[in-house]
Amino acid sequence: MDWSSSQPVDLCWNRYADGKLQLHDELLLERLRSQEDQDLREFFRALSVCHTVMVEEKDGDLLYQAASPDEEALVTAARNLGFVFLSRTQDSVMVNELGVERHYHVLAMLDFSSQRRRMSVLVREPEGGLKLYCKGADIVIFERLAPDSPHRDATEKALDGFAEETLRTLCLACRSVEEGFYREWIDEHHHANMATQGRQQALEAAYERIENNLTLLGATAIEDRLQEGVPETICSLKRAGIKIWVLTGDKKETAVNIGYSSKLLSSNMTILEGKDLRTLLEPMQEEKSSDSNNIPRLSKETVWTNQELRDLHKLGAQRKALVITGPELEFILRASDSAGGAHGQQVELQKSFVELASSCPAVICCRVTPLQKARMVELVRRYQGVVTLAIGDGANDVNMIKTAHIGVGISGQEGLQPVQCSDYSIAQFRFLQRLLLVHGRWSYIRICKYLRFFLLKTLSFTFVHIWYSFFNGFTAQRGFENWFITFYTILYTSFPVLSMGLLEKDVSDRASLQCPELYRVGQYQELFGYRVFSMTMLHALLTSLILFFIPFGAFLPSALDYQTFAVTVATATVFTTTAEIALQIWTWTLPNALAILLSIVFYFTVTLMLHSFKLYQTWPKVFLFPGASLSTLRDPYMWLIVLLTVTICLLPSLTARALDTVLRPPDLHRVHSSEGQRMSVSTVDLRSGFQRDQPQRRSSYAFSQECGFGERIASGTSLRKGKGSRRAGRQGLGEQQ
Repeated sequence: MDWSSSQPVDLCWNRYADGKLQLHDELLLERLRSQEDQDLREFFRALSVCHTVMVEEKDGDLLYQAASPDEEALVTAARNLGFVFLSRTQDSVMVNELGVERHYHVLAMLDFSSQRRRMSVLVREPEGGLKLYCKGADIVIFERLAPDSPHRDATEKALDGFAEETLRTLCLACRSVEEGFYREWIDEHHHANMATQGRQQALEAAYERIENNLTLLGATAIEDRLQEGVPETICSLKRAGIKIWVLTGDKKETAVNIGYSSKLLSSNMTILEGKDLRTLLEPMQEEKSSDSNNIPRLSKETVWTNQELRDLHKLGAQRKALVITGPELEFILRASDSAGGAHGQQVELQKSFVELASSCPAVICCRVTPLQKARMVELVRRYQGVVTLAIGDGANDVNMIKTAHIGVGISGQEGLQPVQCSDYSIAQFRFLQRLLLVHGRWSYIRICKYLRFFLLKTLSFTFVHIWYSFFNGFTAQRGFENWFITFYTILYTSFPVLSMGLLEKDVSDRASLQCPELYRVGQYQELFGYRVFSMTMLHALLTSLILFFIPFGAFLPSALDYQTFAVTVATATVFTTTAEIALQIWTWTLPNALAILLSIVFYFTVTLMLHSFKLYQTWPKVFLFPGASLSTLRDPYMWLIVLLTVTICLLPSLTARALDTVLRPPDLHRVHSSEGQRMSVSTVDLRSGFQRDQPQRRSSYAFSQECGFGERIASGTSLRKGKGSRRAGRQGLGEQQ
């Protein structure tokens, strides 16, 4: 129904309303305030009682502090409609229901966990009755409903509609508890809670005993809008050759819907789901030994075979998107706990699955637990040998972030745990695009160039000593002056290399974002690898030969001495090194120019100072080249030799660069030629709907890996006022976006 043209309902009768709710369904409010629809009242009563929200009153207003923004939103919605959560103590909850304050005695709080995917509260009503309120994921609640539970079909239909809009949903249910059953159950719960061994398993068994025969009250849906720039970021990362896998605790339908809206999935992709994969499976009971009966199954009596997955890969997995759920994925992940013997075939299956998934342009793993997320990252690292990056914003992403090579945490309303455990922290997902395509790529270029030219200048300088050794009888005499050897690396040639390692960038940040394909340079190791290292070694070897033998041949028929030869070769070495670096600088800045200029200035200044007669007279055994540089630099023949040597040394670099530009023009050259032009960047409308066949979906929450606050509330540790309680409230339950 379209409410856009109607006026919002006036909620001034509720003094606790925060004034932010825009309610257009007047019939809902009339039914709620009347005494006719008790199921509707039970629904909002469950919202106001079954939660772990903390409340604080400040300046006459109620301030809610919740572990999850979704839980806070649900309690706030109930508050605006007249069911106001007022306060809580260690064993009680105070609720104002349509102007009447009601005190509920909390008898037990069945805490939340990522395995349970639900939480329940057992309370004694003011009238004396016992009531259990439960909320959780739809699939969990439906499994525990009574056979004659009403509203099931209507809720199913509503969940389908919510899933089409990629809303995050919860189902609420309740049941009345008999006094005799309660006393028997509370003893069991107490013994389980006090157990020293197997406590969690005993509590789970006690929870399962009471959380059944529930009556469905309804479902809630909260809009989980994509952050700004998510579709554009995913498209850019895919163009950059980055494989994107989505690991989420959401239900399959919700994950697929979000995949379409975020442009991870496209209309021309064929979604390969678990049911499609099962058609390629065959029972392998005959091929297994008796020990194979203990191996977990993917679906009933079927498992995946290595050959069938390879056949599927041949069918064109490049145009398929793999969507797999947690229960289906568990069979593959458990193979990582096996080694040899009867489980050897499962390890082969693991490799085949990773190979198949890596060949698909998009992979979505839904209904996965935090542990499964981490193990999926571990599988990719083990069998693909690639660099993995994990990004998340909730506590359920912490294990995954720690397992990946690079962890990125998004700081938001889900808490600070991902940020504290990550290598990088960003405020929004769209900043990942700039982190990788701009700063990550620039960093790769700078490191590669720094290593390459540091090796070049050091090796070419070192090889000169080797060539000189052939002419001095392999004695201790050096080819350069001692002080030149000392200052060559730390003063004469360090500034140009450092400036390149800190400031170099081949294209601007805007061009890097407009052409994500440039990022593939790092994936293919084009700037530094075995090939580049070998070429650098050969280049350094050739440069050292030129630096030594051209001056040596020029001085051979002359009467010039060893000191003049050493100064000439040193001058040519400094000029060659700085010129080689200058030729490879893409973007000139003032620090780059100053670094090269300072290197030349420092060389001449320091050399003239070290070759002074005063230092020689004071320390004759330390400064052995008195006046050598001054007399050498005055000789035009020396400058001619330096010019010839530097020019010949630069010819290989100039020739290689020209041939690379002409014969193999990469994307970098095209970007440079078009960088001066204004390039329009297409944007994606986040509000545009997505269309596909069979859109009937439903969705549910994805919960964190940590337990909820039930135990803290029951023990009273979360009821302290001040910053401590607020901080505790932010570090518990987190729900993945």
